[in-house]
Amino acid sequence: MNGLVFLIPIALGLGMLGLAGFFWSLRKGQFDDLDGAALRIFVEDEEGKEP
Repeated sequence: MNGLVFLIPIALGLGMLGLAGFFWSLRKGQFDDLDGAALRIFVEDEEGKEP
């Protein structure tokens, strides 16, 4: 029972920290273009290729 007194606040604090990190990344525009990175694999780079 004494362990729960320490573990529950730690778990809640870590959960709030993760939620705050998610909202921070959402506000900074991390999730604005979800398809761009996925479709970038199909674009060929002309730089770096030897003739």
